[in-house]
Amino acid sequence: MTTTYKICLLAGDGIGPEIIAEGVKVLDAVGAKYDTAFEHTDALIGGAAIDATGEPLPTATLDAARASDAVLLAAVGGPKWDTTDPAAPRPEQGLLGIRKELGLYTNLRPVQIFNALADASTLRPEIVDGVDMMIVRELTGGLYFGRRERFYDEPAAGVNGAPGQRAYDTLEYSEYEIERIARQAFEIARKRRGKVTSVDKANVLETSRLWREIVHRVHDADYADVELEDLLVDNTAMQLINRPADFDVVVTENMFGDILSDEAAQITGSLGMLASASLGDGVALYEPSHGSAPDIAGRGIANPLAQILSVEMMLRYSFGMGEAADDIRRAVTEVLDAGWRTGDIKDAETPADKVVGTAKMGDLVVEHL
Repeated sequence: MTTTYKICLLAGDGIGPEIIAEGVKVLDAVGAKYDTAFEHTDALIGGAAIDATGEPLPTATLDAARASDAVLLAAVGGPKWDTTDPAAPRPEQGLLGIRKELGLYTNLRPVQIFNALADASTLRPEIVDGVDMMIVRELTGGLYFGRRERFYDEPAAGVNGAPGQRAYDTLEYSEYEIERIARQAFEIARKRRGKVTSVDKANVLETSRLWREIVHRVHDADYADVELEDLLVDNTAMQLINRPADFDVVVTENMFGDILSDEAAQITGSLGMLASASLGDGVALYEPSHGSAPDIAGRGIANPLAQILSVEMMLRYSFGMGEAADDIRRAVTEVLDAGWRTGDIKDAETPADKVVGTAKMGDLVVEHL
């Protein structure tokens, strides 16, 4: 009997519609191979939603997401919607909003080196050899969701004591938020190499001191078999460049994770190759790690592999289809090993006839499936 899953597709902005089409292409090929049906429902988010409805996360989109078994997102944002007006809607509010509404408190971002692309890293080959880490980022707390306000004509807030503007953002974490993300990290480490690096700024921030206390309490009570190290965020930023292969699972709060995961991703040489998963206790969301790349939108040259690898993560974490997920990883690896490249991952040695566009790269992955 054919198994059926409902997928909510959020193409979003920029290159989003182009790359999500390739993700669906691969998903449908997997479905045919593994006797599984994937029903797709399209919905609006980000700038496209602002243009159509005036808001970045319409109620209809939330309803469609909640009614699905998983959400596949492409990208949001672009200069068209850039604004400094705090009252104006912004595409990123759609992404933050759906994470909050679906209770997606854990972001998983695997950082792995494809051997065929090792030379694309800006680090020396001996430094990136063996890099295989999982960034575990807390998604629904911290500065991004704390209280914030801007004040105008504040006495002495301007230059030379003149009236000016003042603003604040609040960084808050509750005990339960830290405990649940810590448990996620330790559970993942048990299935990998058994090491967790907890990143904070405990020498300055009270929230980080609470973070460290709770992480250690969870570790000592239930995960003493996992190695745990503490690392300050500034030192982590340095060590990711100095010794990236030493990291296994890295767990940290929302803003630190946002910054460090992009740094770690760049070690691989291209954000266009990295997927991510946002998990909670219900419907999960899967997306590429890169942005909407509006400068190349509509040209058919965007790299769809991160989107395709986000489909791999969806099969693995939401549907328990580990064999099918491995199949996608194998197909992508074979395509790269055969020398096929999109423009962002080619180098001076790549033959012109091996450089392909978005749709062709998707076709190649399907062929290798």
